Amino acid sequence: MTTDVMPAPPPPSRAGPALRLARRAWRLQYRDSAQSLALAERALAMGDRLGDASAVAWARLAQAYHHMRYGPMPVALREFRAARRGFARLGDERGQMLADVGVARCTWRQGRLHEALDIVLPLRDRGMALLRHEERGMLLNSIAGCCSVMGRPDEAFGYMYQALREAGPARGHGFDTVLYCNLAHELCLLGDQDEALAYVEEGLRRCATMNTPLFHAALLINRVQSLTDVGRAADALPVIHELLAMRDDAVGLGVQDMSFESLAIAALRAGDVALGSDLLQRARAAVDVDGLPDTHIELAVAEAEAARCAGRLDDALGHLARLDPLTREGISLRARCMAWQLRADLCQLQGDPSGAVHALREWQLAHLARSAMASRARQQAASLQTELMRAQRRHEEIDARRQASERAREALSAINRQLSARVAEVQALQLELQQQALRDPLTGLYNRRHMNEVLGPMFLLAQRDRLPLSVVIVDLDHFKAVNDRHGHLAGDRVLSAFGALLAVHLRRSDVACRYGGEEFCLLMPRTAAAMARRKLAAMLKAWRAQTFDLDAGRLTQLSFSAGVADTAAGEWIAPEQLLRAADDAALQAKRSGRGRVVLATP
Repeated sequence: MTTDVMPAPPPPSRAGPALRLARRAWRLQYRDSAQSLALAERALAMGDRLGDASAVAWARLAQAYHHMRYGPMPVALREFRAARRGFARLGDERGQMLADVGVARCTWRQGRLHEALDIVLPLRDRGMALLRHEERGMLLNSIAGCCSVMGRPDEAFGYMYQALREAGPARGHGFDTVLYCNLAHELCLLGDQDEALAYVEEGLRRCATMNTPLFHAALLINRVQSLTDVGRAADALPVIHELLAMRDDAVGLGVQDMSFESLAIAALRAGDVALGSDLLQRARAAVDVDGLPDTHIELAVAEAEAARCAGRLDDALGHLARLDPLTREGISLRARCMAWQLRADLCQLQGDPSGAVHALREWQLAHLARSAMASRARQQAASLQTELMRAQRRHEEIDARRQASERAREALSAINRQLSARVAEVQALQLELQQQALRDPLTGLYNRRHMNEVLGPMFLLAQRDRLPLSVVIVDLDHFKAVNDRHGHLAGDRVLSAFGALLAVHLRRSDVACRYGGEEFCLLMPRTAAAMARRKLAAMLKAWRAQTFDLDAGRLTQLSFSAGVADTAAGEWIAPEQLLRAADDAALQAKRSGRGRVVLATP
């Protein structure tokens, strides 16, 4: 069984999101057919919405190739023609050519061989100049498929060899695997079954690294056909069961492409009549009247094998008699040999020696022609095998370099991660040290150093914006008595609690500092002295309500004295004057009986 090669994606250019999505769908056709179709559908919808005609055309082309392999042929043809019309409107000759190649592929799969060759062969010279890499490989491989079906394997080998050379090893997207599949099919047609099986095994080995069930199934069908031709039909039974276990939507081979007739022949010759009959029933349902001649030959052979298993020799010969003449164009020499050999066996079983001799003579003529054709094609096959081996070595070298590069990138990433972690640690340590330099460790408030740094800029900003800045000095009342009566640990506890009180009542824009000992300084931007006084009064009330249970007894009814000065209360020349005014007001609050807030006078 043959398969086709994926055309290359559109060339990189300034592309919008829809066209990028279409290109991705194109690249994934063989690696992930379901995702490729989903992306093509998204690209088509996005291209329609955005008015991106190029994205629409490429998305339709990706869908068309998907349907050619996985869906009904009429749908594929409709999509190919729609894509071609889109490319024609864009003046994209490459796109038109690739759509024409797809139409030709559909046409020869429908049995219209000359029509298909008339489409694709005139594209060859222009395509070699216009198309790129695997696009050229796809074109040449399609010509090879036409030649193969028309019984010209030497030309098919030549085109396949050129297709591999044109595709290039690094950009083939699995094209060498396609060639292994097609070579196995061609060698099976020529009668070199051992070599065909070798290509099947190599193709399956490569498929193991790819998500390409289409290739896998095609290679397994080639294996069944080759084993059947060398009399090892029993060995083909496990392969048949493996094929039947594959889902049609995953494999990409619809009922018309699963070669049920080939599988039926193998099962019947292996003696599994029940399986053979089931496969024959599937083959009858799948056969296309306008399909390839070899399919009809193999279906008739399968019908004859089933009749022979049932002991109905006349019916078996009747199925084969309907094939005459077997010399029609498009019938492969393998199919002719198969039909004549079965006819000879049936005539011998029926006691018809003259019929058996006639069938054997026809088989011999077909076999000799097949051998001569194989001899002519052998040189091309050897050259292609050599090129495939070279391509494989180049693939392995590229893969080794890629893996080494990935390992180097991973090592560099690990080093960068470690370095980033170290930098983060250093930055965190620096931030912690900076906070330690600016914060009072007991209360968590800013220290006097930070207050001195920010007071000047805040003073200038208030003058520039003509907004008030209040400076407050707070002095805890009778704090020395707390230390003397309850100890310094109790005093530290009181200081820490007052710092927490300030943090709760102040805004984020306010700056609270421990000024020294039991004194605190508050910088309150955009706040007039009267508003600051009201806030301080509320804090004084909350502070009076706090109680502390200490070893020497309960501490209650604490208070503080505060002085407030703001920039709007007078013509302050420097921030130090404002600070001094607040300090003087706090002192006045102390002298006036404590537990109060006093506004500074200019």
